[in-house]
Amino acid sequence: MAKNHTRYIFSMGELKRKDNSIMFKNEKGNFYIPIQDTKELYCMNEVSFNTKFLDFIAKAGITLHLFNYYENYSGTFYPKEKYVSGNLTVKQAICFIERRLEIAKAIVEGISLNIHEVLYHYFRHGKKELKPYLDWIKEDVPKFLSKNITIEQILFIEGQIWARFYASFKYFLPDDFIINKRVKRPPDNPMNALIGFGNTLLYTKTISSIYQTHLNQTIAFLHSPREGRFSLSLDLCEVFKPIIVFKTIFDLVAKKRLQVSKHFDKSLNYALLNESGKKIFIDAFETRINETFMHKKLKRKVSYKHCLKLDGYKLIKFIVEDKEFKPFLLKEKM
Repeated sequence: MAKNHTRYIFSMGELKRKDNSIMFKNEKGNFYIPIQDTKELYCMNEVSFNTKFLDFIAKAGITLHLFNYYENYSGTFYPKEKYVSGNLTVKQAICFIERRLEIAKAIVEGISLNIHEVLYHYFRHGKKELKPYLDWIKEDVPKFLSKNITIEQILFIEGQIWARFYASFKYFLPDDFIINKRVKRPPDNPMNALIGFGNTLLYTKTISSIYQTHLNQTIAFLHSPREGRFSLSLDLCEVFKPIIVFKTIFDLVAKKRLQVSKHFDKSLNYALLNESGKKIFIDAFETRINETFMHKKLKRKVSYKHCLKLDGYKLIKFIVEDKEFKPFLLKEKM
């Protein structure tokens, strides 16, 4: 049986092994999670467990993602590396030293083109105020990236792309979800809360996807390799943010499935989703990331989630075979 289910736990409790099943115990009783088809387990609240439980899920190939009550990502436990390749790690490190800028530019270009595609949808539906943003992305960004620039300048351009994207929200989102500036920790308004939560979910999905390749998660190209984080997953999830995270947010807000008064914590100045809001967002996020479409090159249906892994394979081909690295583009569907 294919292990393809993601399970979410929202309440406080304890995770244990019970015979050959996962048991979650809380004040309401015992609940059993089937292990056969479970691929990822998300704990969205304070949950306790022991090493016996970790050994059990490791043998079953299940990845465990941990969050605290305030939606902050605590970390990921995944089974011991079975896809390790010393040869690829060495080549990946050499590629970082010799060709970092090439890959970083490709990622930033991918971000800009996917943002353009998302905003163009609103432009076609009457939001003509977006034209300056679309023109800047289409005309000016490629000019900047074609120059002989440093990684710092590439990161500055990336920052400008996101800043202008956030500034465009006022043309198609209600006032409750307008964002003046991006604030991460802690978020200071509902939109910052949604972006932070969505980005973190996507980051964890990317960690799980890259784990299935032979890539080293610590050697990145756009983000600087740092201790305490999987920098490569930060790199490869960037181009998917407009497609998965922001499309999810925009759809939920437009359809009024998420409302500030109903789905955010009033005691925290509406800067945190309540449990009901988290469930709505996660359901929409999972639907979006598992949405399938016809892949133009593979000639078969794939999900956006699968494309995260495919981008990892594209990077491997660049490192090993010197094939052009072109991240996933929404317009091209590949």
